Amino acid sequence: MQKNPSMIIGNIPKLPAKHAAWILPLILSCLMSAAISMFNLWKNLGLVDGFFSKWLSVWLLSWAIAYPTVLIFLPIVRRLTGLIVDLTPPEIPK
Repeated sequence: MQKNPSMIIGNIPKLPAKHAAWILPLILSCLMSAAISMFNLWKNLGLVDGFFSKWLSVWLLSWAIAYPTVLIFLPIVRRLTGLIVDLTPPEIPK
């Protein structure tokens, strides 16, 4: 008997867990580059005419740089985190 796969939206199935290693940085770099580029553009230009279209072009360039940067630095950050934080799972009392 085959299990019915989980769906994202409609009939689009969720990706297998092995893809989380590149989906998480993709979403994180998207949100961070969007927020930072919008704030920087607003701080430098204010709410000028065509702000959204200017922001969109700046953000897409930022994201194109942010995503590979996150992929490169994520393993280093994980190792540094392991030096600072005890990542061993807690013992389960019996």
